[in-house]
Amino acid sequence: MTILECKNPQEILKITASNPVKDCQFLRVVLRPVVVKNTLCFQAEKFKGTQVFHENILTDALSEWLESNVVTLYKQVCIVMNGKDVTYLFSNGKVKRLEKSTSTQRSADTSNNRQKKYILNEGDDVPALVDLGIFTKEGKVVNSMFDKFKQINRFAEILDDVLKRYDKEQITVLDFGCGKSYLTFIIYHYLVNIRRINAKIIGYDLKSDVVAHCNGLASKYGYSNLKFVVADVSKDKLYDEQIDVVVSLHACDTATDYALYYAVSHNVPYIFSVPCCQHEINQTIAKGKSDFDVFLKYGIVKERISALLTDAIRAMLLEDEGYSVDVMEFVDLAHSPKNLMLRAKLSKPKNTNNRHTIENLMDKYHFEQTLYKLLATE
Repeated sequence: MTILECKNPQEILKITASNPVKDCQFLRVVLRPVVVKNTLCFQAEKFKGTQVFHENILTDALSEWLESNVVTLYKQVCIVMNGKDVTYLFSNGKVKRLEKSTSTQRSADTSNNRQKKYILNEGDDVPALVDLGIFTKEGKVVNSMFDKFKQINRFAEILDDVLKRYDKEQITVLDFGCGKSYLTFIIYHYLVNIRRINAKIIGYDLKSDVVAHCNGLASKYGYSNLKFVVADVSKDKLYDEQIDVVVSLHACDTATDYALYYAVSHNVPYIFSVPCCQHEINQTIAKGKSDFDVFLKYGIVKERISALLTDAIRAMLLEDEGYSVDVMEFVDLAHSPKNLMLRAKLSKPKNTNNRHTIENLMDKYHFEQTLYKLLATE
């Protein structure tokens, strides 16, 4: 049965397939008309988790494509046209068709390069990003830095998703392992210039030259409540007053554990952490005489399993400390292999629900984990 509503595909503005069946690969598929090399096509956006895949379909192949990729895989399909919206509902081999008339005249944007609306956009007045090499003096994104531009916007979106309901007039943020501080300056821009919150932000890093450069930029542009400090999170005395947010993006190896421990021990309400290299478990883990030993047989597999195990244990420990934790994709794997974020919010009483599982794994596979050790000594 065809679900192509009209003989002329140019009348179709949008097709959305949702409510997938159990074994469907994609959560949702959205098709829109686009013009590619002067030819009208339909671009399919296929959503899988936080990833989006694209495919262009010629108009004369659209009906066949829908039959193969939509009809048997989704329980609801909505077709938007000028003058009407048509919805198909599929259930137990039966099809129900619903039609709704619309009076508003609508037109499709067939451009194949529709500009994504970011929190930070080209032309925005963030002069520090010119000095940091993200923007040109004309406010355009430097071609070689476009992946970095997407990365910092992705972080801004994640930050906004959590803090858009933040209703206090002041906020204090500590950024561990801030490096060149692209994201630190974006945090400041988002909180101060977009949200209009009185923000105090401190960035910590081990490299004195990088810290001096970032302090120079903050001073140059009058960011009086943004400063950078040379410090080692594992041993130095740090800011010890009220802290609202801890950020730890790409802090190396166990430095992430110390940053998380600092946040936990100070009851910080919000944590955003993207681990970097994770050597500790990989260096100590040993076979446990079980079927899962196959993951330790090959070096690269062992390395990746160790990194995933590290993140899982950190998330479980944060849960025991009273945090609600999301383990999410930070950026597409194509842009960076360091793409998992632990996003945590302090929201419940402490417990020991995960401790036994972690200790059994450590005993069986003989590995060590710094955040566990730090919390165990309390």
